[in-house]
Amino acid sequence: MIFGAFERLLAGRYLRARRQEGFVSVIATFSLLGMTLGVGTLIVVMSVMGGFRTEFVSKILGLNPHIMVSTNGPIQDYSALSAKIRSVPGVIEAMPIVEGQALLTLNGYATGMLVRGLTPEDFRAKAAFAGHIVAGKVEDFGEDRVAIGLEMAARLRLTVGDQIVLLSPKLTSTPFGTMPRKGTFTVGLIFNPGLSQFSSGLMLMPLEAAQGFFQTGDGVTEIDVNIADPENSVGAAHKAIAQIVGSNFRVIDWQQSNLLYLNTLDTEKSTMFLILTLIILVAAFNIISSLIMLVKDKNADIAILRTMGATRGMIMRIFFLAGASIGVIGSTSGVVLSVLFVRYIETVRHWLQDLTGRDLFPSELYLFSQIPAKLDWVQIFYVVVMALALSFFFSIIPAWRASRVDPVEALRYE
Repeated sequence: MIFGAFERLLAGRYLRARRQEGFVSVIATFSLLGMTLGVGTLIVVMSVMGGFRTEFVSKILGLNPHIMVSTNGPIQDYSALSAKIRSVPGVIEAMPIVEGQALLTLNGYATGMLVRGLTPEDFRAKAAFAGHIVAGKVEDFGEDRVAIGLEMAARLRLTVGDQIVLLSPKLTSTPFGTMPRKGTFTVGLIFNPGLSQFSSGLMLMPLEAAQGFFQTGDGVTEIDVNIADPENSVGAAHKAIAQIVGSNFRVIDWQQSNLLYLNTLDTEKSTMFLILTLIILVAAFNIISSLIMLVKDKNADIAILRTMGATRGMIMRIFFLAGASIGVIGSTSGVVLSVLFVRYIETVRHWLQDLTGRDLFPSELYLFSQIPAKLDWVQIFYVVVMALALSFFFSIIPAWRASRVDPVEALRYE
């Protein structure tokens, strides 16, 4: 072994201070606690932010297409184009969609919304919609019956069977002049997609009804494509689809359309990592200060050990082991505590809510019903390696100074 039994014995003895050496032990204890809190806090925050990103991306990928194909006008021969797109490796579905903006009017109240038209078959196959119905039945989606989000229904006090009026931005000629196109529809079902922007501002309409309302004829406005591995293969699929459809069509993938959100999440995660790393850095500086004081306090002991035959290497290893032990124990404790905290984060949240009497994680604000947290063991490994590297590096300097103590000078005034 690198460290002998004698070296391990002395390193442990120096970390357990006697009464007259209590101040050195207090600093070493705070160094240990600082390393534990630094590592634990960094892992918890990175896990929560990683969970937020994972949940956000899963919601986006469940509600939005992975790749969208569109052109300047309605796509008429969309069946043949969809068949070509489905031939691309990795593509699992290509859905014709009619999408547009509309104005909902109800009892003198008006609000804008996004209307998305799709076939009843595609609606039933879309788990993000059909799998989150809170009122009505899947079979009720058809003809002039539409699906609306839960927040929209709550805000407008709509229930299944209510009539709503939509105004299209496209104008139509009437005996009274040119006016926005008007359509009356029935609320067939209410769903809760899990994201506020969709729950409050999205309406799903049968494809034929949407074609008539937005006057696209037999065409659609876009083809929504979903692939098997949207996070890792979207670039290759984007390129292959663009080659198949040609330059007359626009091809946009989910990363491009959500670039701002993804960049914001990544920037916040990187910033929090840098800020919380400072806690570990401060703890590492506490290690070097405690070791320097320990070396200063043990000058006479070092001199006696040197006169008894201890080499400079042995002295250096003794004090290096004393400092490194703080880093190893602190990092291990931080990992254990953080993993337990992440595993039981919801239990901790409910306990704190009961204690304070406040909702610490309102779902209407954060869009999620519980705190998303995901342990990334690769990331935990990097955090531990960084903490150990800092503690080892800051232990070398005082250990080297201890090995350079001159026995004669150290014992001269003893």
